[in-house]
Amino acid sequence: MRIEEIEFWLREQNAQKLAELYKNADLIRKENVGDAVHLRGLIEISNYCTRACAYCGLNCDQSITRYRMSHDEIIKCAKEAVEFGYGTVVLQAGEDPRVTQDFIAKIIKEIKVETDLAVTLSLGERSFDELKAWKMAGADRYLLRFETSDKKLFNLIHPADCSASSCDSTPTSSRGLTAGSRDRIAILKELKQLGYETGSGVMLGIPGQTYQSLANDIILFTKLDLDMIGIGPYIKDPNTPLGSGALAPYVNAEDQVPSGENITYKAVALTRIMRPDANIPATSALATINKANGRELALMRGANVVMPNLTPLQYRQHYTIYPDKACINETADMCKDCLAARIATIGRTIGKGQGGRK
Repeated sequence: MRIEEIEFWLREQNAQKLAELYKNADLIRKENVGDAVHLRGLIEISNYCTRACAYCGLNCDQSITRYRMSHDEIIKCAKEAVEFGYGTVVLQAGEDPRVTQDFIAKIIKEIKVETDLAVTLSLGERSFDELKAWKMAGADRYLLRFETSDKKLFNLIHPADCSASSCDSTPTSSRGLTAGSRDRIAILKELKQLGYETGSGVMLGIPGQTYQSLANDIILFTKLDLDMIGIGPYIKDPNTPLGSGALAPYVNAEDQVPSGENITYKAVALTRIMRPDANIPATSALATINKANGRELALMRGANVVMPNLTPLQYRQHYTIYPDKACINETADMCKDCLAARIATIGRTIGKGQGGRK
C-alpha cells in the first residue's frame, strides 16, 4: 500500500467503505496471528521521570505523588501473572535513573529462573550498554514508541530534560542513561541488533500532526520490521504544556489528525494490513476514551493483544500518564476477569504461552 493510499484511508469517513477496510484487516489478522488474544501483564514500576515531554502527565514538572516499586513488589506481581495464566510481564516506568541497570537485570534473572514468562521492558531511551545487559539477563522484548516520525514535531513535544533535583532522579549508582534525548529510531535499530523483539508506536491527534506524517509513521512500521506496534489516541491533559495549547500555532485545521477512537481504528486496521504478523495491542488509551467497547472494537479491526494491569492499586492511581485512565480502580483480579469476559463476547480466545511474533 502506497503512502497516498494510506492517507486516503486515514481521511475516509464513509461508514460502508470503512466497514470493508475493517473486515479486510480482521481477515488478515485471523490468517496471520489467529484468534488468540495474548495478555501482557503490565507492571508500572516507577512514575519518576527526568523528561519534560509536553504531553505526559508523569513529566518531571508535574506535581504528582511519586513512587518506585521495590524488587519484592515487582516479583510478587510477576508471580501473580503466572497465576492468572498470562504469558508475559511488561515492566514499564518513566525515565528514572534510580531504576538502574543492575536493579532491572536482577529482576529479569529472577523472573526467568522462577517462571516461564516472557519479559518485556518499557523503560525509555536507555543506553546501548544497558539494553545489552538486560538482553543478556534474559529480557525478551523492548517497547519504545517513537510517537511521530515528523522530526520537527517530535522535537517540539520533547523539550530538554529537567534538572535531576526537580524530580528526585539522582542515580544511586553509575549508569548509562545519557543526558537529553537519544534518537529513538536509532535505538529501535539497536534493539533489533541485540536480538530483542522490538516494539514501537505512535500517538494519534498530537496537535500539529498531519495526515501525511501519520501515513509516514505507518510506512515506518514496515521499514523497521517491528514485532509489536502500539497505536493510541492522544488524550489531552490540561496540566501539561501540550494540553494547555502550547502547540496551537502549529495546527492546520485541514491537515490536523483528529484525536479519538475512529482515527485509531483506521490506523490499527491499516497497520495490520501493512504488518500482517505483528502483535498489535488494543491500547489502554483507546479503552479510556471508549470504556464501553473500545478494546473489543480494536480487536475486531486488527488488534490481537491486551495489556491487563498488575500494578498494585496504591501505585496505579499515581501512574497518571493521561487523565481518567481506564481500569485505574480495578484490582488485578477484577481486570483479569473483566478482560476474559470481554474477549469471549467477540468470539475470541485467550492466548497461551508467551505469544511472540511468529
